[in-house]
Amino acid sequence: MSRVAKNPITLPKGVEFQRDGSVVQIKGTKGTLSQVINPLVQVSLEDGTVVVKPIMESVESWMHAGTVRANINNMIVGVTQGFEKRLQLVGVGYKAQAKGKVLNLALGYSHPVDHELPEGVTAETPTPTEIILKSANKQLLGQVAANVRGYRPPEPYKGKGVKYSTETVLRKEAKKK
Repeated sequence: MSRVAKNPITLPKGVEFQRDGSVVQIKGTKGTLSQVINPLVQVSLEDGTVVVKPIMESVESWMHAGTVRANINNMIVGVTQGFEKRLQLVGVGYKAQAKGKVLNLALGYSHPVDHELPEGVTAETPTPTEIILKSANKQLLGQVAANVRGYRPPEPYKGKGVKYSTETVLRKEAKKK
């Protein structure tokens, strides 16, 4: 039984909640997000709080109810505060530059890498070796950050590559004679 699904979600001021069949839509100051809800879960709005309940008493229904509740909570936080991921470029000559909807990366290849950002994700480069990605959609933001990191993941010997700012790279010792 999910303990997460039992906690109701309080809607902050300025956030609108709508449900059309199996689609939940949430509007806030940072944008509008929508999500398709699993048919094993019932979502309702009661006195300014969102309540998530399983349709039947089974382990699978409670499991899906906890996931739906977490996703709706992430949507509410996203449209009110937003999310951000910070990436760092480690290596000689590695640099990034944000140009509108394109993130231009120099990662030691013979050519520059241009990563097109999807709708709803913005990028800032306060320094040439730091990237800040921002979005209201937590899932989309995590996928974009993983795609950018995937161009050059950090290697274990010198630590060169694209890494999350909170990530620690486990370093290996070089081969000895």
